[in-house]
Amino acid sequence: MAEVGTTGSSKRRGEADERLAAAGWLTRLLRRPEAGAASGLVATIIIFALLPGASALYSLQGSLTFLTLSAELGIIATAAALLIIAGEFDLSVGSMIGFAGVVIGLTVRHLDFPLWGGILSAFAVAIAVGWFNGFVVVRTRLPSFIVTLATLFILRGLSVAITRAVTGRTQIPYILDDVPDPGTASLFNGNVLTGLFQWMGDLGWIATRSDGVPFVPGIPMSIVWWIGVTVVAAYVLTQTRFGNWIYAAGGDPEVARNVGVPVSRVKIILFIGTACSATLLATIQVMDAGSADTLRGLLKEFEAIIAAVIGGVLLTGGYGTVYGAMFGALIFGLVQMGIFFTGIDTDWFKVFLGIVILIAVLVNNYIRAKALGEGTAR
Repeated sequence: MAEVGTTGSSKRRGEADERLAAAGWLTRLLRRPEAGAASGLVATIIIFALLPGASALYSLQGSLTFLTLSAELGIIATAAALLIIAGEFDLSVGSMIGFAGVVIGLTVRHLDFPLWGGILSAFAVAIAVGWFNGFVVVRTRLPSFIVTLATLFILRGLSVAITRAVTGRTQIPYILDDVPDPGTASLFNGNVLTGLFQWMGDLGWIATRSDGVPFVPGIPMSIVWWIGVTVVAAYVLTQTRFGNWIYAAGGDPEVARNVGVPVSRVKIILFIGTACSATLLATIQVMDAGSADTLRGLLKEFEAIIAAVIGGVLLTGGYGTVYGAMFGALIFGLVQMGIFFTGIDTDWFKVFLGIVILIAVLVNNYIRAKALGEGTAR
């Protein structure tokens, strides 16, 4: 009997050891929500490296071009990912981009606000819009898809109607002309590490123009803002109690409420976050172009959701990471510029994008199912 007991005990220990072995570093890595997106990014880089035009795409200038595109999408995709993890959507992000630019343009050019005042006004409007979206969603229990779809049309209509009523057109030009605080613009449209890039140009390490100025003067501020937003959001999501609340709100809001999670407050804050991220992108675009356009941000809400989904964020909520959205934005920017540099007809971009989305979702689902030991991806 003792031998039987020992054998049974040893067998149980063996089974436990096998279970522990199954949760090794590779399995833990594959369980990460962004694992599929990271793999997809590597595959995308390799594919375009094998096509004609890869040298231009992966040159310093080409790399910063697709990184800039990725950064502009990544800023709003980060906030969208947090909101989706909490179980909600914000379809008004694209319209908020256009509306925030209009607010900056009208306050600076027609109300004589300083540039920083116009930017702060746009963020104040964004906070109000985000609060409105969140408040209506949590109070009425209506789907956020419907509420923010309505806000999408309201903001886009206000952008066109107000701008046309004040200026007679749908654009507001010359926003940066004669502004008393040009330093504010450099916070959103400029470059960092310019001295380093000039030094590399002087040594002949990077290409320069005939006057000795590098073709790439530095790292654009949009990339700096993207990195900053991503790092802060990742810290909040993984290292704070608020981050736990986000996952709980998206996983099972009723259970979360029962254990004391302020689900309504969390969702309202995240709606404010998506509106503010759209305003940050609008500010970057206005500082870059020197003008506002009511059509800016068109369909950006869907691109943000696409980046999050490619990055492994579940549309059902409660699962995903900020870094996944970052990888999704990188794939989006790389595919967009890769098609251009490799000479592929850009009319096919959306076809490629749709294929990438489908493959990313299937890969994410498969990897997650295998990592969790499920027989079938569900």
